[in-house]
Amino acid sequence: QVQLVESGGGLVQAGGSLKLSCAASRRTFSISNMGWFRQASGKEREFVAAIGWGADDTYYTDSVKGRFSISRDNAKNAMYLQMNSLKPEDTAVYYCAINRGYYGSRDQTTFASWGQGTQVTVSS
Repeated sequence: QVQLVESGGGLVQAGGSLKLSCAASRRTFSISNMGWFRQASGKEREFVAAIGWGADDTYYTDSVKGRFSISRDNAKNAMYLQMNSLKPEDTAVYYCAINRGYYGSRDQTTFASWGQGTQVTVSS
């Protein structure tokens, strides 16, 4: 079973940027869909973004559209989340996972192989 490890989180001021990375333990070219979720303190985990085979096969939750960009590099067995114009409400632990369900799913129950998460804190 593939294992995922997130990195790149940290503390940033509002309006700043961070780039999260998700490293996979095996080649990702065979993984069709991957995605990012986040969980703020005291809240349920929510969908952020996901990517399919192609660079344009992406979809996002409305609150991050135009600010976040998901990408993947199969040669490096990695997936990324570029986060720009960060807001305090983006503060959360961010997780990457593999979508075992249909393309377009935003349901965390269709995702598996969760990483341990990386903390993102945006100060106002």
